[in-house]
Amino acid sequence: MTDTQQLLPHLMFQNGRAEEAMNFYVELFDGEVLMLQRYGDETPDMNGKVQIATLRIAGVELNVMDSPVPHEFDFTPSMSLSFRCESEDELDRMYQALLEGGQAMMPKNDYGFAPFAWLNDRYGVSWQLNVTPHHE
Repeated sequence: MTDTQQLLPHLMFQNGRAEEAMNFYVELFDGEVLMLQRYGDETPDMNGKVQIATLRIAGVELNVMDSPVPHEFDFTPSMSLSFRCESEDELDRMYQALLEGGQAMMPKNDYGFAPFAWLNDRYGVSWQLNVTPHHE
């Protein structure tokens, strides 16, 4: 492997929601947009929408884009972004923010292994949240 090779999650949004989702994630995770390229005049229906963007949240880079064509498929909970919170307070905050307009699949609870939650956010992206165990 070379230093330039990298594995990145890639999220393709429908209905022009990539920029809204990107801004939400960047704010929630105190992240940053590293690169943003928009569709231009050559695609009038998509002009100004996100052709490709790279953001960094929670130390991970990921790509987002608006799909130029409608699809019958969308995001699925079989693929999740997993975030390890440092405390239950942080888990509560993240859970509430991501759940707004979304759907809980496993509501926040202590499931025996750690405080945990699994949900789809308002954009359809699946998230698994837990608290990092503190070893004594």
